[in-house]
Amino acid sequence: MADPIRFLLNGNLVEAAGVSPQTTLLEYLRDHRRLTGTKEGCAEGDCGACTVVVAEPAAAGGLEYHPINACIRLLPTIDGKAVFTVEALAAGDTLHPVQEAMVREHGSQCGFCTPGFVMSLFGLYKNAHRPPRADVMDALSGNLCRCTGYRPILSAADAMYSLLAPADWRGPGIAADGARRISPDEEALATELAALARDGTFEYEHAGQRFFAPRTHDELARLVAALPDARIVAGTTDVGLWVTKQHRALGNLIYVGNVDGLAAIGDTDGALEIGAAATLAAAFAALDAEWPELHEAWERFASVPIRNAGTLGGNVANGSPIGDSMPALIALGATVVLRRGAASRELPLEDFYVAYQQTAREAGEYVAAIRVPRRRPATTLRAYKLSRRHDQDISAVFACFRFDLDAGRIASARIGVGGVAVTPKRASATEAALTGRPWTEPTARTAMVALTAEFSPITDMRATADYRRDGLAALLLRCWHETGTDAPRVPTRVADVIA
Repeated sequence: MADPIRFLLNGNLVEAAGVSPQTTLLEYLRDHRRLTGTKEGCAEGDCGACTVVVAEPAAAGGLEYHPINACIRLLPTIDGKAVFTVEALAAGDTLHPVQEAMVREHGSQCGFCTPGFVMSLFGLYKNAHRPPRADVMDALSGNLCRCTGYRPILSAADAMYSLLAPADWRGPGIAADGARRISPDEEALATELAALARDGTFEYEHAGQRFFAPRTHDELARLVAALPDARIVAGTTDVGLWVTKQHRALGNLIYVGNVDGLAAIGDTDGALEIGAAATLAAAFAALDAEWPELHEAWERFASVPIRNAGTLGGNVANGSPIGDSMPALIALGATVVLRRGAASRELPLEDFYVAYQQTAREAGEYVAAIRVPRRRPATTLRAYKLSRRHDQDISAVFACFRFDLDAGRIASARIGVGGVAVTPKRASATEAALTGRPWTEPTARTAMVALTAEFSPITDMRATADYRRDGLAALLLRCWHETGTDAPRVPTRVADVIA
């Protein structure tokens, strides 16, 4: 018989059985455990009312804490982890510092959104000590209700560090000197989680639907080959919407989050290799270290809970024409590593997408890694996003420009774009119009004409076709304003103009 789903819920062992593998964590918490502090708002990972914190053993001991959206996380993917809800934060009649700060600073009004804010702030409380305002705003970017305004909630984020800190796992994770704090309670919870770790593939079944969580690459390859129609999942930040919004039956599921080494990030043959199961947060941090020009793009990619759960491999494999990571990766010259059985092959990322949400992945294959070439000297890089909202919004246009300059001339160019075609694309004709020419305004103006003509975008609820064409060309001009050899270097960001 298949094992039940085992995890720690607010510090206590839970064994879940008799529920569909596509039951969401939120559904289980509210309907089966009656933990109704965790709310359902949008049911698509946007509003943050469902935020909980998931913890896993850290390499340095103790636990790592990550806020996630419970509404789109499938319950079996929580096996072997610890989940904390708002009900666990208070100790008896004593509120947690996060909760107390929200009360003192008047950060709650109707209260529906408050538990989600509290859990996002609790995740911040465990992962930073008095972070700058920008980091607080980023941590709260996935909590969209603002009935009390921004100021009281931001004030609570500052005040929580001044209140009496709990001594157990509820306490802060980072001390004033930047050192990690690990309480005896956290060590005990980490030991319990270590005991829950599966030695081999975890298999769960209900009503004929099966869920597999392999531990090795070889077992993953075997399962994908044996069940080519099974849905491969990781953080389920997109697949979860198929359940909550489209009410689709997902069929058999293969979860890659437990595969040893599949979340690893390191150097391979002079390239940064990002395992397919690496979270967006981890992958973006690694890319940020070498390509800091991408930092704003990654900050605007969904929210902290989504980036904590979703994976770069999943975003790439999904093949959405409006996925923000792919245009940047195409501009960086990334390749995708596909594995089937013991064999692997490598494709340029722009060749991986063949039609709308269709890829070159063959039956029995899975995305194993993404490889990004290391930075070369004299490389110029910029990435821009056009959307209706600054945070938490889908791109109307995303463009990433990379130029290798030699004595003021463009020796080579790579441009990745999203939102203007049925797949993420490389702007090859525009690259040709730029290569070999001086990086000056006339060159930029000529390339803008080529870029406008290269794609035939559609009109939809996010933007008109004309807006997308004109916006894409304007982004190239903006890139020249920021980096061109004859550019006036005028401010190009609203924040810089206001400053």
